[in-house]
Amino acid sequence: MGIVAGVNESTNTSRVVNSSSMNDTSAADLQSNFLTLLVTQLKNQDPTNPMDNAQLTSQLAQINTLSGIEKLNTTLGSISGQISNGQSLQATSLIGHGVMVQGSQILVGNKTTTPFGISLPGAATSVTATITDASGSVVQTIDLGALPAGVHTFQWDGSTTDGTTAADGKYNVSISASNAQGTLVSQPLCYAYVSGVSTASNGAVLDLGQMGKATLEDIYQII
Repeated sequence: MGIVAGVNESTNTSRVVNSSSMNDTSAADLQSNFLTLLVTQLKNQDPTNPMDNAQLTSQLAQINTLSGIEKLNTTLGSISGQISNGQSLQATSLIGHGVMVQGSQILVGNKTTTPFGISLPGAATSVTATITDASGSVVQTIDLGALPAGVHTFQWDGSTTDGTTAADGKYNVSISASNAQGTLVSQPLCYAYVSGVSTASNGAVLDLGQMGKATLEDIYQII
């Protein structure tokens, strides 16, 4: 911000200050510098060519606007911190619960399996889940039928195509969905157990054990 002063430059050029050279860090600093410049300007103005009132008013308005923005940013920062703390507190209620997140893993152990799911962007007339083992061999194919848009969770009973029970271990599920318009891009979901909650700059972070970390935005469904 430069202040145009009606000064006699031939006798007072050494008293003119260019505010653009100042490295101010706050509205309070700018206001202080502005007042210093204003007083200098008034002392050295040419009586026959006084300061333009409209220009002075405009500069004062700019300073007040900057001060208001700075106060607003401080307020928003405080609100953001309170929201983050509130999210962390709410997230603690998820400890000990299962959630569905992006992933394709199914765990089998002690004749039980972890749930798997799908997030559909639109209604599907045909949905099929294909379960494969670590080597990529197909273990089971499940016809899920027609499904509406949204999040859906299912449970595999652990049976294989040859009628036996799948061995304990990790399996992978892939989803194929389609409707009259063609193939739907769906998101497979897997089960994770929330064992703890920590805080970060972006809010609450859920500890999902072997499944890693996740934020509240990563959760598709709470089981």
